[in-house]
Amino acid sequence: MKVIGNLLLLAAIVAVMSFFAAPAVAFFAIRSAADANDASELAQLIDFAEVRQSLRPQLTGNAAAIAPAPSFLEDPIGAVRRQFEQAAPIAGPTPDIYLTPAALAALTRAEGRYASQRTTATLNDGERGNPFPEPVFWGVNRARMAVTDEGGSQTIFTFERRGPFEWRLVHIGLPDGVAPVVRPLVGRAPPVEEQPVGKSGKTSG
Repeated sequence: MKVIGNLLLLAAIVAVMSFFAAPAVAFFAIRSAADANDASELAQLIDFAEVRQSLRPQLTGNAAAIAPAPSFLEDPIGAVRRQFEQAAPIAGPTPDIYLTPAALAALTRAEGRYASQRTTATLNDGERGNPFPEPVFWGVNRARMAVTDEGGSQTIFTFERRGPFEWRLVHIGLPDGVAPVVRPLVGRAPPVEEQPVGKSGKTSG
């Protein structure tokens, strides 16, 4: 009985550790999938609709857009205002410039707004650093991690829990500034699109 009790205790400890480590695992999984140009895996790890919505106002230099929108219960007025701001059409770069595998890989390596200039051809092994993400916030249903460049600018990744051990990227906070001019799309991989997920949890198609 003592052995069984010890095994149950060990299993509980492992489950708790896995629960809290899952966002970090998701971060490194995104980096790995982006390096491998694995669109189907990225679609499983990223809520592209929400990330695209989070990026859109930041491309106009709106510093308030860096933080995720407040919840309706916390700040109903602020939540409604942010929805209108994000829904409004804006001039300038499209969020898709940050949603190619090459750009996502660069974002996880703290290249910030310059990640939009990355292409599959230019992101080679010699240019790949592997900065470790720093926890900024860790909660039961939401976690934020940041990668910092040499100048101290942070790119913040917000993950949201969608299941006991399933976390998806829902927000990317770019460093302050304006997105640089994007090079022509010659050789650039197309943005990753979210794919429908069946009951089995695998993408269709």
